[in-house]
Amino acid sequence: MKQLFLFVCLIFATHLFAQQPTEKYPIDSASVEHAGVPKGEVLKFTFNQSKVFPGTTRDYWVYIPKQYKPEQPACVYVNQDGIQWKAPTVFDNLIFNKEMPVTIGVFITPGKVLADNSDALDRFNRSFEYDGLGDAYAKFLLTEILPEVEKQKTTDGRAIHLSKNGNDRAIGGSSSGAVCAFTAAWEHPEAFSRVFSAIGTYIGLRGADRYPILIRKYEPKPIRIFLQDGANDLNIYAGDWWMANQTMERALTFSGYEVNHAWGEYGHNGNQGTAVFPDAMRWLWKDWPKAVATGKSKNQFLSDLLIPGEDWQLVGEGYQFTEGIAANNKDEIYFHDIPVSKTYTIGLDGKLTTLNIDSKRASGTSFGTDGKRYTAAGGSKQILSYDKNEMVTVIADSIGSNDIVVANNGNIYVTSPDGVTKPSKLYLIRPNGEKLVVDEGLKFANGLTLSPDQTQLYVTESATHWVWIYKIKTDGTLTYKQHYGWLHAADADDNAWSDGLKCDTAGRVFVATKIGLQIMDQLGRVNAVLPTPPSNNQVSNMYFGGPDFNILYITAGDKVFKRKLKTRGVNNFDKAIKPANPRL
Repeated sequence: MKQLFLFVCLIFATHLFAQQPTEKYPIDSASVEHAGVPKGEVLKFTFNQSKVFPGTTRDYWVYIPKQYKPEQPACVYVNQDGIQWKAPTVFDNLIFNKEMPVTIGVFITPGKVLADNSDALDRFNRSFEYDGLGDAYAKFLLTEILPEVEKQKTTDGRAIHLSKNGNDRAIGGSSSGAVCAFTAAWEHPEAFSRVFSAIGTYIGLRGADRYPILIRKYEPKPIRIFLQDGANDLNIYAGDWWMANQTMERALTFSGYEVNHAWGEYGHNGNQGTAVFPDAMRWLWKDWPKAVATGKSKNQFLSDLLIPGEDWQLVGEGYQFTEGIAANNKDEIYFHDIPVSKTYTIGLDGKLTTLNIDSKRASGTSFGTDGKRYTAAGGSKQILSYDKNEMVTVIADSIGSNDIVVANNGNIYVTSPDGVTKPSKLYLIRPNGEKLVVDEGLKFANGLTLSPDQTQLYVTESATHWVWIYKIKTDGTLTYKQHYGWLHAADADDNAWSDGLKCDTAGRVFVATKIGLQIMDQLGRVNAVLPTPPSNNQVSNMYFGGPDFNILYITAGDKVFKRKLKTRGVNNFDKAIKPANPRL
């Protein structure tokens, strides 16, 4: 009986495999060695000194083309999972035929934490390094591996110099290695602008299933990407590779990226990737050294806000921690450098001036209809007001405060956090000086602002991913508290760390978070994300200034930036306005 069972299984298996078509792809001439084509060399090294991934060891190979000259830093291609795609041969041929620039290839295996003896298993770091979002792996490449490569020399003594220009760098991989490659470019498009993705794992292993949504919401980045996958790729507990890759392609196209693809019929292997790799390289490097362009998204929020050619501009730098930015009715901008208790103004001529006052470590700032500037002075635990001559008045005492907003009826609302574990308080200070606690319980209540019609109060809860909303009663107290805005959080964080927020006259809500400015509609849905320029800290606050209040100023750690947008900010000292009805 047992022999009969085995015989039936054998017949079934033979029949099954007989039905599977053989994968056959045209062989690109660039994948074959040719006489007369200069052959680059491949050197192997081991790296075990990582601080980004402590304790790991890995091998890496460096391909150096024969045409490379040390006096001209070479373009770079980085590949995960070591050497794939017959890449050294492909590079030999494409460089010889001038179909790609002189490029040094770096081929890296994922890290392992080696066991102490043969009776224990190594820790395999591939999924941790490759599948997760965030900039850890890009940091590993930029601060450890690529500098390590530049310490090496070719066998004939040539020093290795790599271009630092992202337009001269490509990165690729397969499966989780493809996600890793895309993530490096997504996090640092200034360092990697060309991506080869084969059978990419854009599914729910460690969050890569979020990419199609993020791509649609983010302001486009200068990245060119080639996708490959097959209709019979994996379909498991974490997702469907084939559908995920098509969803990625649709999201990239929607958002204006330069994207190409090669779809096939087969499964989760490198066969088609190897076949299309030469053409993918030709396409990724086309028109080089012309820079990869930033596309135009079909995201209506972004279209309604962004002005072509307008980007972030540096206003000032060299501070310790900037906060509390606001504008008065003369379009003069004020902001604080909290640790040194200084306040600065940006005049109508754009010049920066330091005020001769002690701000008492003020953070939040808001202007009232009386023209006075109100500040949340954390150092003295006071709410202060300043007149046009910078004469100071104490409005409220013994109040720990973070941010402040003044309504046009004179009511003042203040957030008072007490760390991330203790409940925060919200205060109402009436024009007569009466001080009331109108809510408590949020986990680090931080920024706050009023809706354009001044009937709602928005408050960020930094220790979570929520923005809260309250209805303002006629007596100024709050009611109908509820979760309002759901914010995106960075992969390595447990919260969005939302900070300051402001509204425009259309009712949009701009929220400062770790990943940039998240822009919500009136229903609390994040429709768009504007990445902010590099700084020593995340963006902390913002305000609309300029003659038409359409220039968005942001405080970001040691720097202040501005950017002109196609909208007008709300000034709470103006008459309340009713925005148009939201799109439900």
